[in-house]
Amino acid sequence: MNPVIDIAVNAEDWASLEAPSQLAEEAILAAIAETGVSLAPNSEISVLFCADDFIRDLNRKWRGIDRLASVLSFPAGGDAAFAPLLGDIVIAFETASREASEAGRPLRDHIAHLLVHGFLHLIGHDHNGAAEAETMEALERAILGRLGIADASRESLIEEAAGAND
Repeated sequence: MNPVIDIAVNAEDWASLEAPSQLAEEAILAAIAETGVSLAPNSEISVLFCADDFIRDLNRKWRGIDRLASVLSFPAGGDAAFAPLLGDIVIAFETASREASEAGRPLRDHIAHLLVHGFLHLIGHDHNGAAEAETMEALERAILGRLGIADASRESLIEEAAGAND
């Protein structure tokens, strides 16, 4: 069953990315299809497209980490098959844009990767150990492949962030 995806944009820079709401829905639905995760009927995911200052404040307030992040995930917890609320994914434009530019990747592809990464955290995946990181990266590559994003393997959010981005 597909979740309800609530999308909010609170930074003007996001206007430069064509249809971020559609991208969020496509990325999350591809992740659901690839993982085969069972979701509660009408479960809800919140996606916020924001600015760097907002995500830094969230990171400081909720994680005690005073630095920027391209993506943060806030899982609601519990079994996704029964949880009415899966959680929140927050993506900062400036940091995501800078990362995409530094990696030589289209911004849209990078945002899709961030959405997928965030969703995987919402359904219980993590990358605290090497085996978990390998599993999560393999899922990310497969999901991005479903979206037609080539060379997804050359961009590892897990390696580049060392835990800071989520």
